[in-house]
Amino acid sequence: MNRKYELVYVVSPTATEEQVAELHGQVEGIVQRMGGQLEKTENWGRRRLAYEIGRHKEGIYVLDVITGSGELMKEIERRLKVFDIVVRQLVVRVDESEMVAERKRAGRTEASRRRRVARGLPPDRQPGEGQRAEFEDDRDDRFDIGEDLR
Repeated sequence: MNRKYELVYVVSPTATEEQVAELHGQVEGIVQRMGGQLEKTENWGRRRLAYEIGRHKEGIYVLDVITGSGELMKEIERRLKVFDIVVRQLVVRVDESEMVAERKRAGRTEASRRRRVARGLPPDRQPGEGQRAEFEDDRDDRFDIGEDLR
């Protein structure tokens, strides 16, 4: 069963760009060999670590979004543990949290539609309908207090 995972790994700050690219190429090769799909890769660059790991205070962060099986992710984790330049790695399954967010979004949409129908409006917003335009100044004239009451 294919699921969606986020893989974040931290590479030693002493690693060169070529070493990081080679490491990413190996991860990509494993994903392709085991029938997965690499959806997105982001190199976040050099960042300060939250706490010192070994002798490292900084690291190069890389994020990969991978669709594949649990066996694929176990293999990637196993391989990343072997490399000396990888300081830490973390795999998180994100498909379940995306489903929960989608259910909540659908529930809010349905509740909004019910409220609109109860008020005699069409269930969906019409073009041009929405938030009021912002005023030149931030004052709301409905709540003006007379000058003498201030």
